[in-house]
Amino acid sequence: MNKLTADLGRFLANIKYEQLPEEALKLVRNAFADTVAVIMVGINEPVVDIVRRTIVEVGGRRDARACLSAVYCAGPDAALLNGTAAHTLDYDDQSLSGHPSAVLVPAILAEGETLGSSGREMATAYVAGYEVWSELWRRDRDYHRKGWHPTSVFGVMAAAAAAAVLHKLPAERAAAALALAASHAGGLGSNFGTMTKPYHAGMAARNGLISTRLVAAGMSAAADALEHPQGFLSAYSTENAPDRDSPVNLGKDWYLVKHSLLIKRYPCCYFMHRSFESTAKMLAGRNIKADDVESVEVTMGKGQITVLCNARPQTGLEAKFSGHFAMAAAVILGRMGVPVFTDEIVRRPDIQAFFAKVKLIGVDEFDPRDPVYSPTESVQVRLKNGETLNTGPIAFIRGHANDPLSTEELWTKFAECTEHTHQKAEARALFELLQKVDSLKSARDLPTCTTIFTS
Repeated sequence: MNKLTADLGRFLANIKYEQLPEEALKLVRNAFADTVAVIMVGINEPVVDIVRRTIVEVGGRRDARACLSAVYCAGPDAALLNGTAAHTLDYDDQSLSGHPSAVLVPAILAEGETLGSSGREMATAYVAGYEVWSELWRRDRDYHRKGWHPTSVFGVMAAAAAAAVLHKLPAERAAAALALAASHAGGLGSNFGTMTKPYHAGMAARNGLISTRLVAAGMSAAADALEHPQGFLSAYSTENAPDRDSPVNLGKDWYLVKHSLLIKRYPCCYFMHRSFESTAKMLAGRNIKADDVESVEVTMGKGQITVLCNARPQTGLEAKFSGHFAMAAAVILGRMGVPVFTDEIVRRPDIQAFFAKVKLIGVDEFDPRDPVYSPTESVQVRLKNGETLNTGPIAFIRGHANDPLSTEELWTKFAECTEHTHQKAEARALFELLQKVDSLKSARDLPTCTTIFTS
């Protein structure tokens, strides 16, 4: 049997910045910039305040800045708050059936600041965490179907891996960090559409750091915790038949390059993006009103429909996981930005009445890149005058790995996300630093934002 846990430990002990392909480093820079942006735009959400006042501010240590603010706290608590804020609006990037950067960047910022890690070390840690997430995910990829939230299942492993690199743990200790982190894995899909979902990202970041810190202090863990018949892969497997035996090929083929990041342009579940954007574009300029629509049919993967579980959302959080709301937004609002996802808008009578016109039709075909998705989606809108409009097959949209955002497009999102926390010149300076994060002498060189957490 392959010694998966040990092999991953060796990979973490031996990975070097000089090995990393430039294409991967470009993605790391974008990941740091995009994640800091969504942290800032999510900073005033209720869940962030609850976590800050209940957990973060009651601690005594002052290792790292919480969300790059003037508030210092213990490194794991900074990771918890960073991750929760990053995922609170569901505006963070997506890949590998989850949200890698909303876990990795918060954990790396916190532990990197605690340790005084260089930009090169932080970039290497990000790639290491992403590769470990990918290696575990490829062995049984349909975790949504069993009810797990992959972001918190794989995220804690990735965060522990990244921290092991920052701590420069030897192979045996790095493997133990993963083994311990495996006992922290969890997160239920039933909590989508509530404050608990963004907390999943924060707890994964925090628990990953805790796992590595405990192991660095001498805690033991099983040498085969991942591949053991009663280990991580078997316990979380959809069919209880994961790939526990194939060899590890990390450090040769880079998953970050092959399974690149999908940068979001809308603050909601990515499963809504293709159908919303294509429908909005199809209807643009046609002056079609909600009353003109007889019905809307959205054809997409069954896995997507499982996650888009709110057919009649009543809150902004619920609407982030609603294909029905996506269609109402496309037809009635023509937009789907941060201001759209409020309880007031979701409960508008015209929005609520439109949900009954929408039907989601699931298909079994899946995208080999990620089995939760169908290869394409389509939307058919039937009007009361007898006319039928169809988007045709939608494979990907702007921001997808196959059609990535330009640096200026990413800056536009960054500027919008930071407009309430930074002056524009400050935001641009921060963006430029994050776009060369691997050249920083220390994580502590990132500027402090003094406008947040002031009360």
